[in-house]
Amino acid sequence: MPHPHPHPYRSEPNLGEQLSVLDRLSVLPFPPEESRPGASGQWGGPGFHLAVLRESQDFWEDRSTEIVDAAEAELDADFAALTAVLTERWGAPETVDLWPPDPEQDPDPGVAAREPLGFLSGVAGSVRVWRLPESARWVGLALGQADPEWPIQLLAAIGEGPVRPI
Repeated sequence: MPHPHPHPYRSEPNLGEQLSVLDRLSVLPFPPEESRPGASGQWGGPGFHLAVLRESQDFWEDRSTEIVDAAEAELDADFAALTAVLTERWGAPETVDLWPPDPEQDPDPGVAAREPLGFLSGVAGSVRVWRLPESARWVGLALGQADPEWPIQLLAAIGEGPVRPI
């Protein structure tokens, strides 16, 4: 029997739909309290929104190289297409490393990153960030996977203020 996926998110394979989600979240007021991921694949809290724009199948039953490589290629293509459109809109992104290579490089050891970077640091190694013009907000894109058996996800993050890793 297949293992149930813990969050069966709606996937947006269409670039236009992915951009629509980003555009809506980039102007949507932030919720006053942190919410949990829902079936829409979107959640947020004070100062942030997160969304799963697309996700692969899970890999509970078959983790063969061919299956994983095909899923990665599809999500990489979506990531590249979104990156191109957002770069055209807002200029070159900043790549923010979410995992300091050396604990001594951590500017605030023992202090958890603010959301949405806290969540992203648990599933992705870096995030590409564009600052929104005339706004304190920023938009981030990352490819992440919580565990080898879980789906690979194309994630969007909207935050405000400084972008700083852990």
